[in-house]
This record gives sequence, structure tokens and C-alpha cells, in this order.
Amino acid sequence: MDIFFPFSSPVILLAVLTVLLIYSFQQPKKEPPGPTPLPLIGNLLQLDMKRPYNTLVKLSKKYGSVFTVYLGPKKVVVLAGYKTVKEALVTLDEVFGDRDPPRSASHFSQGHGVLWANGDSWKEMRRFALTNLRDFGMGKRACEDKIVEETQHLLQVFKKFNGEAVDTTQSMNCAVSNVICLFVYGSRFEYDDPEFLTMVKESIRSIELQGVPSVQKYNVLPWLFRWAAETKAMLAANKAEQDLNRSFIARLREMFDPQMCRSFVDAFLFRQQKLESSGTTNSHFHSDNLLNTVSNLFRAGTETTSTTLRWGFLLMAKYPKIQDQVQEELRGVVGDRQVQLDDRKNLHFTNAVIHETQRLANIVPMSLPHKTTQDTNFHGYFIKKGTTVYPLLTSVLYDEAEWERPRTFYPAHFLDTNGKFVKRDAFMPFSAGRRICLGESLARMELFLFFCTLLQHFRFTPPPGVSEDDLDLTPRVGFTLNPSPHKLCAVAL
Repeated sequence: MDIFFPFSSPVILLAVLTVLLIYSFQQPKKEPPGPTPLPLIGNLLQLDMKRPYNTLVKLSKKYGSVFTVYLGPKKVVVLAGYKTVKEALVTLDEVFGDRDPPRSASHFSQGHGVLWANGDSWKEMRRFALTNLRDFGMGKRACEDKIVEETQHLLQVFKKFNGEAVDTTQSMNCAVSNVICLFVYGSRFEYDDPEFLTMVKESIRSIELQGVPSVQKYNVLPWLFRWAAETKAMLAANKAEQDLNRSFIARLREMFDPQMCRSFVDAFLFRQQKLESSGTTNSHFHSDNLLNTVSNLFRAGTETTSTTLRWGFLLMAKYPKIQDQVQEELRGVVGDRQVQLDDRKNLHFTNAVIHETQRLANIVPMSLPHKTTQDTNFHGYFIKKGTTVYPLLTSVLYDEAEWERPRTFYPAHFLDTNGKFVKRDAFMPFSAGRRICLGESLARMELFLFFCTLLQHFRFTPPPGVSEDDLDLTPRVGFTLNPSPHKLCAVAL
């Protein structure tokens, strides 16, 4: 009996050998370089976990604008510099446009909302949020009126300080939060409302804790850091804030009148009711998406804008000559009347100061993590589908190739030779591309109106016995970069 041998045919044998030869000489795909990781913990020991963005900027000097680090066992590609980040987020936004939520976020979001979601749910929620926020006045005159009204409430609070040294954090958080509450809930809250204060406090606390080292380690090594005190505090703050949002939504549901939609929540409930009555079962308009979208809007609409304003007033106290120029321009252009958005085109120096505050404050230095939607070749490197990507926004806002004095408070970055305001391409505090902050227009309006109104009425100075040089610009540790705890005097003009 003949023994069967699969390669007995010379033609088949030759074909197999050819394939093996080609495979043996095939070059491995070139992936972004980076520091050598250790088993399990990756490059964690090489990172300053209190300020990882600083370490990543240093690594970009060695490995280039596209490089790899391992956060525990998790592979992350970091993008550094204006041109590289813009190419990824704008030119190739479909490739780099998904989110990769850290465990601290996904624990509660579960893929819902507008901040951490992907796919059709994210597209539907973002489109709905943008449409309805605009319908309720965002970016329009009605929105300006709401912000102006809130500035008047804040002015009264500051007047009660009587020029004494105070920490303005709570009052600024409440004022800014009230603006987004008008859109989301259809009403504002008094600054001493217990539920409102608790929700603002827990929201801010959660954001702050997500940047501390143990929570960052929990995101990549959850089995080891799940029981850390800061992790438990972060999860508790998240839950407390969501529970309060759930309670507010429940009250609005009880009062819901489909003939009178006054807020984002009402509009969502109306759409939900309409889809249910039509028999639609596969809808993204469900309670989890409502809760998470409201939570996303509340957080994003409070913390970053309030933090930027506090940086602005701290910088005014530290650089009194710049504050002099702002107040002189306000007196010349606006006088004693209420500042309006239309004044922005004539307040060139003031506008430049606000933009420079945003740039230098560098509120979200690492952006929110992205994820590739497909295999791609980028800057000569292969990046696999599903890879986590960090667009390093701090490397854009401090890019030495784009800014004359990147680490100095220098409003002239946004002024031409004639002292007129000019836009800068590398000004990217709201990120860019399809994941750009959906509340950008609202934030810009708030920053301008709150900043100008308060500087019309008050001069910001260090506390008695503290010099301008003593004011510390080192940010505190957190997911976003807040000023270190400080007090200022708001002296009435």
C-alpha cells in the first residue's frame, strides 16, 4: 500500500516553500517606540503619577511625537505637538475618534451618555444634545441674558465679602453650574441650596480624585488598587452625584408637560415618550442615557469653566499691571454699563488675556483618552485597531514651535503688531475634531461675561501680608488642573 505524503507533488512542495520563504523575510510592522516596560506594571515606575503629563512631554523629547508607553499591562500611544495632534484629531478624526473610558469612568457610564460613549448611541446623544441646547438658547442672545443674570447674583456674593481675603471656589462653582442647570433642568439654584451644593461638591470631588495616583493605578491595575481610600472616595462621590441627578430627573418627570418643554430633560422625556408611543423598541432614548448625558453636561459645564475663571483672577492678582490694562480697556470701551458679547470685538486686550489664561492654565493636559477605530499607519508607525491614544494637549498649548513664550503668561500671544486680537491655530483647550467639547460656545460666552463683569466691579489682590510673588501658580493634583488652594481679596472699585 502506498503511503500518502501531502507534499509528494513537486508543485505543491514548491508553493509551500515559497510561502514560508516570503513569510520568513517579511518585516515586522514598525510600531511607535518608547521606554522598555516591566512585566505587569509597564512604565508606571517611570511616570510621575501626580503629574504624568510632565513625564510624557519629556519622553516625547526622546522618542518623538508618536510614542508608546505601558500603563500597567495597557498599551498607550501618546501624540505630542500641535501638528501631530491636529493631524490625528482633525484630519484623521474617524480613525482616532473613539473614546476609551478608564475604569473609573466606565464603572458608572457603562457606555452611555455623550462623554465616554461610542458608536450610534454616542452619535445620537451628541446630535440631540447639541440641537436641544441650541434650541434652548446656547450660543444665542437668550443664552447671553441667562449668563448676565447669573453674573448679577455672583456680584452680590462678592460684595458681601467686603474686600476680605476669601477662597472663591464655591461661589464660582455655583455661579457657573447654575448656567448649565438652566439649560439642563430649566431652573437655577440658590448658592446655599443644600442639594445643589452637595451635587456641585461631589461632582468636583470626583473629577479631582480621578487624577490622584492611586485612582490612576486603579484604572490599569483594578485588582490591586480597588480598595485604596482615594478610589473608594472617588466611587462614592460619583454615586452621590448620580443619585442626586437621578432625583432631580425624577421630579422633572413627575411635572413633565409635553406641551411645555423648558429644558434638556423635558426635551429628552418628550422624545422618549414619542418613541414609546410609536412602538419603537430599539431606541437610545432610555433612562441610562438620560442620566449619564445629564451628568456629563453638569460636570463639563461646571468644573472646567469655573476653574479657568479662578485661574484668571489669580493671574490678575499676580500680574497687577496686566489687570490695570484690562480694567482700563473695560472703562474705555464699556464704562459702567453691563458688558455684552458684542463688546468682545472691541476688547482686544481683554480677549487676549482670557485666551492666554486658557492656554497657560492648560486645564485638561492629557485630554480624554481616545481609541483607534481601525488599523492605521501614522507618521510611519503601525497602530492597531482598538489602541488607546492620548492626545497630549499640554504639548499643544505649550508647543515651543507655536508659542513665543510657552510657559509665560503673555497675552501678546493673541495680539498682532497693532494690538488687535488674533486667533492662533495651536489654541486647542477644547480639544479638536469630532470629540471637541460640545459646550465650547457656552464656555466661551461664560468666560468672557463673568471675567469682564467681575473686573468691572472689583480689583483682585493678594491677601494682606502676601506679595504678588508669593502667589503660587503650581496646579494641584487632579484630573483637571486647578489652582492650588488660595485666597484673594476682591476690592470694590
